[in-house]
Amino acid sequence: MFLTVVLLLVGIALVLLSADKLTDGATGLARRFNVTEMVIGLTVVAFGTSLPEFVTSFMSALKGSSEISIGNIVGSNTFNVLMIVGCSALVSPIVISKSTIHKDIPFAILATLSLIVVSLDAVLDGGQFENLISRTDGLMLLGLFAVFMFYTFSIARNKDGAGEQPQALQIAPMSYGRIFLYVILGLAGLVFGGNLFVDAATEIALSMGVSETVVGLTLVAAGTSLPELATSIVAARKGSSAIAIGNVVGSNIFNIFFVMGFCATVSPMPVGSISYFDLGLMLLSILILWCFSYTKRTIERWEGGVMVAVYLVYLAYLIHQAKRKEEPFVSLKKRSYLCIAIEENTC
Repeated sequence: MFLTVVLLLVGIALVLLSADKLTDGATGLARRFNVTEMVIGLTVVAFGTSLPEFVTSFMSALKGSSEISIGNIVGSNTFNVLMIVGCSALVSPIVISKSTIHKDIPFAILATLSLIVVSLDAVLDGGQFENLISRTDGLMLLGLFAVFMFYTFSIARNKDGAGEQPQALQIAPMSYGRIFLYVILGLAGLVFGGNLFVDAATEIALSMGVSETVVGLTLVAAGTSLPELATSIVAARKGSSAIAIGNVVGSNIFNIFFVMGFCATVSPMPVGSISYFDLGLMLLSILILWCFSYTKRTIERWEGGVMVAVYLVYLAYLIHQAKRKEEPFVSLKKRSYLCIAIEENTC
């Protein structure tokens, strides 16, 4: 048990240190290429911190466990917006640019609506077919991802968003070697540290008699989101609001368009037990973010508190539902990480 506690603390420390270095590297990259921090957050940081979601969903798709893949994406996106943005705003109010409000967040809303539409075959076809994300749906999502990437890089040197950076540009630029080292080691440390935390926390909780359901919906869900959570909080604390919000918005878009699109193309995925309520809350979460962004173009601390409260209520609802159904593990998020921790005996 002592060794497990040590590994838990090492995992947390590694994640926090890696998030700090990744933020520095991402900021340096933005200065070097003379693009906004928002663009870096939407691309490099978002893709890097979405690696756990990609690995989880891809491996689940290969094994035919479609509910894990879809639940992974739905849960990740809901957690990203409500908990990560909420916690980041509690640390420091997040300033949102006009471009983010009018272009980037609406793109995330489009991604969310796209996933909902391709998940509702039974509703749209009058109950003739089961809910299935087909290869055609996957290719459509990948096509929208290509549009998103084209849009992002086409505005990469748009000076309209440069207002976020003039003060930062006064600082001596970081060397390319240092940037590369910070970004690569930061991303690797986030993924490795997050997994270390999950394994240790799961082992401790199970040894204390905590149910697998509670472990999966709390420790596992939070632990495997440490890359996004730590990166956004550290970025907010350092005044890099663009990276903090770009990380979340970009991760949500990557998760749906790229991760889900790629997985569905590899193997068509029945939606299974993912409920309309789960999909609806995912959409509601991004709409809440959009609405709060219009209030002085800033997400205030009290608004962050509201977002965290909404997620905690939802978490309580999930735990209540899981206990009522007496299921060994009902996860909306990182189900496969728990499977790894308990040797996939109940998945």
